[in-house]
Amino acid sequence: MLLNSKKKINAAGIFSSVHVIESTLRNGVLPDGLSNAATAVVESLKINVISERTYRGRPMVIKRRNPYGAKMADMTNLYFRLAKLPIRYLSDLDEWRRWEVGCFLMLNGDRYRAAAARKNAVRLDKIPGRNLWDHMKQGTLTRHMLQAAGREIHRAHQFWSDKLSGRWSHGDASMPNVIFEEGSGRARLIDFEIRHDESLPVVTRQADDLLVFLLDMVGNISSRHWLPFTTSFLRAYGDADVIAELRKQLVIPSGLALLWWNVRTNFAKSATVARRLTSLRKAIGQLDLYPLASGARRRQKRRPSKTCQTRSAGTPTAKSRTRASREIAKAVPPGMPSRLPMTR
Repeated sequence: MLLNSKKKINAAGIFSSVHVIESTLRNGVLPDGLSNAATAVVESLKINVISERTYRGRPMVIKRRNPYGAKMADMTNLYFRLAKLPIRYLSDLDEWRRWEVGCFLMLNGDRYRAAAARKNAVRLDKIPGRNLWDHMKQGTLTRHMLQAAGREIHRAHQFWSDKLSGRWSHGDASMPNVIFEEGSGRARLIDFEIRHDESLPVVTRQADDLLVFLLDMVGNISSRHWLPFTTSFLRAYGDADVIAELRKQLVIPSGLALLWWNVRTNFAKSATVARRLTSLRKAIGQLDLYPLASGARRRQKRRPSKTCQTRSAGTPTAKSRTRASREIAKAVPPGMPSRLPMTR
C-alpha cells in the first residue's frame, strides 16, 4: 500500500508509538490527545521496501518485507478488527508472496512476469506508465484515464478467487495502485499486500474497492471536476449492483474507523468530504446503469401509441368485419348437406 505522507518515523519510534496505541486500541478507546500520534504511525507504515533494478534485461520492481513488517502488519490488523474495517494486511510472509505474485500474474500476466525472490521478497515486471495519483497531483488527470481505471477494475472483479470464495477484489484499489499506460490507453492494477476479509459479501468487497479509489479524489480535485470525474469512472465500471452498494458506503464513519477514513481521504476537511459525498450519492441515483456482470440486457419501456397505425392492404375495416360476421352466421353448418338428397 502506498501512503502519501512526508512524515518519517524511525523503527524505534514506531515500536514505541505502536505499543501505546496497541494498549489503547485493546480498550476500544482512542483519546483525542492520542489521535494525531496514531495517525502519524498509520501514515508511516512501510510493511515492504520497494526498489527497482534490471533483471535479465527487464526493468523489475523488488518488494522486500521489512524485518519488523510482520509486527507492524499484526498491529494494524488489530486496529482494523477493532474498527470493524473489512481489510487485513497479509502478515504471513509466504502467504503474502503467493498472493502478491498470483494476483499480479492473474491481472497482468498477458504481458508481464512475476515470481518470488529470496525468502522475503517478490520480483515483478515494472509496468510502464504513471500511477493516477501522480497524474492527479500534477494536474494531468483526465476523464479518459478514469474511464480506463473503471474498466480495468470491473475486469479484475470478474475473476474468481478460491481464497475469497467468490469474485476477486483488490483490498487497496487506491489511485497510487492504478498505473495508466499511455501507449495502450489502458490501466493496470498493482500492489497486493492487503486483502479483504473473505467473510464479506462480494458486492461489499468490490464496492469498497470503488470507495477507496474515490476517496483519493475527494479532497484533491476541484469541485468543478468532482462529479464529472467520479461519474465517468463509475459509468466505465458499469456494474449497477456494486455501485448501489457503494452508494450506501458514501457516509463518513465515526469512532475508531474515522482514523483510517482520514488517512484514506488524505485528511481532507470533513465539511468538504460530506458535501461532495452527498452530491455523488444524488448523482448515482440518476445514473442509467445496468449490471454488466450478470449479463442483464437493457430494457426499454414501450409507451402506447397516441395515433392510429397506417393501414396496409388486407387490414379489415369495421364495415368489412360486420359483413364477414353476417356471412358466417348465414353459412350452412359443416354437417348439413348443401342440398336435399335425390329421390327415385
